[in-house]
Amino acid sequence: MPFFSPGDLQWLLGIEDTCVYPPGASGMTRLDEHALTGHDARWRDDMVAAAEFGAGGLRYGVSWPRICPAPGVYDWSELDERLRFATGELGLTVIADLVHYGTPTWLDSAFADPRYPAAIAEFAAAFAARYRGVVDHLTPLNEPLTTASFCGLRGVWPPALTGWTGWTRVTMGIVEGIRRTIAGVRAANPDAVIVHVEAASMYSSADDSLAGHAALLAGIGHLPTDLLLGRVDSDHSLHDWLVSQGATDLDRFRTEVPRIDILGVNYYPDLTPRVIEEVDGQVRQVTANRWAEGLEYALRTAHDRYGLPMAITETSIEGDENTRRRWAEDSIAAVRRLREQGLDIRGYTWWPLLDFVDWSYASGGRNVEEFMLDPGSGATPTAEVYADVAQGVTPFLRRMGLLHVTETVDGELLRSETEASTAYRKETSA
Repeated sequence: MPFFSPGDLQWLLGIEDTCVYPPGASGMTRLDEHALTGHDARWRDDMVAAAEFGAGGLRYGVSWPRICPAPGVYDWSELDERLRFATGELGLTVIADLVHYGTPTWLDSAFADPRYPAAIAEFAAAFAARYRGVVDHLTPLNEPLTTASFCGLRGVWPPALTGWTGWTRVTMGIVEGIRRTIAGVRAANPDAVIVHVEAASMYSSADDSLAGHAALLAGIGHLPTDLLLGRVDSDHSLHDWLVSQGATDLDRFRTEVPRIDILGVNYYPDLTPRVIEEVDGQVRQVTANRWAEGLEYALRTAHDRYGLPMAITETSIEGDENTRRRWAEDSIAAVRRLREQGLDIRGYTWWPLLDFVDWSYASGGRNVEEFMLDPGSGATPTAEVYADVAQGVTPFLRRMGLLHVTETVDGELLRSETEASTAYRKETSA
């Protein structure tokens, strides 16, 4: 029986797996969460913890930059051991993240490299063939919207393009790559289940002069998925905007439109909703915690727009023990309400299983987000610069996991349970 069966609500956990390897001349260091969080050393313990919490599924990154040192060359040894342990020993269903923000360094222009779509499709087909019957659930690329922001709009990660023309160039490459990935995967494994994962986007403004900008950002939030599903024709509200930013041959996305099986929605109550405001002549995004109301809005919006079976593929919150426990309880209650009202929601994923290292780590402490945190949100602000930081990752740890990570004086990263983990376990056993 398929993991995401109609009528069922599956419980999942995710292990933060951002894997971005910079080119040699880059000023950033490697951002490899499996290494930074100690998962490489403790992967068995982490997977066992996921199973013991009651999860039936595990979203897990395959670290493409690590295992593909040259075109068509793959070192499967690490994945062989881990994936077979998770599925064979623990009985977990793995949903494999094929791309999580990074590409191999031999793709000189990363997602904007003309070789990218063929390269990711070749890798995806090889993965699907090798692990057919072991890992049949695949996410072609995690969060196209976030990837395009970091890699194409704001120049944080390779290929470090900027502006909306850069965003468009990266997005075109990403979407073409997803199209070819799905085709390659289905050819190699006809039983494959495609889980398309995208970040929810929510924008508003109290300033009437910025209402149009907020509406544009909200529309852009749907563009990658609209393109993937062949919805961008000449009547699409942002068709002409895309063309003005350099998009060409948009009609190709309306042919051989791929089928996705599950629409994954990523939502963070204190990060996803944004208020657009102007301060000292600068337009900025400020987070606004909309709690479970925002989650329900995001899921209803996705349902109304696409009408596909859905799963929450990422959610959690940063804060104290009580805040994280309440979010686990309230977000799950919201999902149950929506299911009772007829929304086809088949999965709930707390992401991440364990605390992770803030992405500013790889940029020397520089804030790399596109938003500013609401000072009243209770979240821990990312410092603009971490000055005089001792060796280790402690100052960069984001407290969002079911498992709390503590760094010892000798650099070992220990795990301990939280109130959120108790709440999650209670729900999975209900």
